[in-house]
Amino acid sequence: MAELLEMTIGEMMELQARLHPDQDGLVSPLIGVRYSYKELNEMCDRVARGFMAMGIKKGDHIAMWSSNYPEWVITQFASAKMGAVLVTVNTNYKRFELEYLMRQSDSTTLITMHGTKDSDYLQYIYELCPELKTSEPGKLECEALPRLKNVIYLDEGHPDGMFNWSDILEMAEQVSQEELEAVKATLDIHDVINMQYTSGTTGFPKGVMLTHYNLVNNGKAIGDCMNFTHEDRLLIHVPLFHCFGCVLGVMASITHGTTMILNDHFNPIHALKVIEAERCTAVHGVPTMFISILENPEFSKYDLSSLRTGIMAGSPCPIEFMKRAVNDMGMKEIVITYGQTESSPAITMTTTTDPLEIRVATVGKVIPNVEAKIIDPETGEDAPFDVQGEIVARGYNIMKGYYNMPEATRQAVDEDGWLHTGDIGTMDENGYFKITGRLKDMIIRGGENIYPREIEEYFYTHPAVKDVQVIGVPDTKYGEEVLACIILKPGETRTEQEMIDFVRNGLSKFKAPRYVRFVDSFPMTASGKIQKFKMREWAIGELKLEDAANIETA
Repeated sequence: MAELLEMTIGEMMELQARLHPDQDGLVSPLIGVRYSYKELNEMCDRVARGFMAMGIKKGDHIAMWSSNYPEWVITQFASAKMGAVLVTVNTNYKRFELEYLMRQSDSTTLITMHGTKDSDYLQYIYELCPELKTSEPGKLECEALPRLKNVIYLDEGHPDGMFNWSDILEMAEQVSQEELEAVKATLDIHDVINMQYTSGTTGFPKGVMLTHYNLVNNGKAIGDCMNFTHEDRLLIHVPLFHCFGCVLGVMASITHGTTMILNDHFNPIHALKVIEAERCTAVHGVPTMFISILENPEFSKYDLSSLRTGIMAGSPCPIEFMKRAVNDMGMKEIVITYGQTESSPAITMTTTTDPLEIRVATVGKVIPNVEAKIIDPETGEDAPFDVQGEIVARGYNIMKGYYNMPEATRQAVDEDGWLHTGDIGTMDENGYFKITGRLKDMIIRGGENIYPREIEEYFYTHPAVKDVQVIGVPDTKYGEEVLACIILKPGETRTEQEMIDFVRNGLSKFKAPRYVRFVDSFPMTASGKIQKFKMREWAIGELKLEDAANIETA
């Protein structure tokens, strides 16, 4: 078993700058940015000194609210080099969510951009902190967010009360490299250096505290499973605020000297253009991203022959689209990672050497230096092979806890160190795991346990189905019934009864949905996770199940 690395994130960056100084380190081709590893390391040091000149100290919290700008990655390493904690902010957040995160995280600095197509970030910030309009940059006194002192703007211009990113680069001259090196010498690999907020598919988001040790070693394990080297070039268009971007993307790259290629946000045409132009060998994505690329009318016009590997993860991966990624995109070594933010995130993973049938049907074995098993969620006893139960994990990758939420931490990680994932799965005699659903997603219809994933996978074999989500809805007679929400392929028409019969004829009859609805899209978090609780809320009204829902909550 590989030894765990005892290095800070900054030390890992510096190692790659020595080993591969002239190689592309960070590239944003659509905006013309290209840093070698040597240049990237120097820029991260410079920004770290700029942060220190602003008065940011070791242990302070820096919130980053931006899409995949190069400055995002630079901040990830610069903050780690001078010991500040990077707090990741969901780009989909609106004012209320931003206020909650900034308060809960105790962030003293916010780095932001103009906004997205449906959110004006500056408007939200000024609404929260009207004092910013008349404040001197760096000296904010905001009643709503009393800890917030600095707001740094990434785009052109100097909005009232804010620094511009260029100011940080100038202020760096006020702090010597020797002063930065002295701070680096005080860092401990077990210091919390990153706080990622869970996507909030249930309840308020929680700040997951992760350390250098968590992230460096998880990134190393992920890259090892993909057989990454300094010759690989990874396209990162999954959001950096999510562990898919900043760990499976950035940390897997930095631990192997792999080139990081950023797209500001996911767009299937941008992805195809950049894969071809930059000769990417790897690309990550949630299933909906791969579906969008594969089904784009322009798909066949682009040369994807450089592709070798990548990760499909974030939500259950349809077997049919895994096969298409292999056959049509040339990703013959595509892999799946399973985990969650609380585990840095990887717990299990397939490898490039696993047979294709294993890589499309399982989420692999537990990664090195980590334990995982299946337990009976009622008794806590270990489950036999191939028997469904809750997945629990333990090891170096488990979070230090939820920030300022000790009770929630105790509920997630037991006294023996096992993280209770809330995911239902199985493990076979060879150690391969399968995910069959969430504890709370499991449908119990008249005493029968129904796992949505099984029905979804069967629907994907139907020639007219593009995407599908299966959820439980309340029922006065059986407790719950099955609803299938289906996105049909372009030009296809089907009836609800046809779809019900399709499942009834192919699976056990009790698994056939009672309800089918054809939809155009699913509600999602920005990281690509389906929000089934929102679908359920919609379905109760759509199917007029309010009476049954009231019985359920009585």
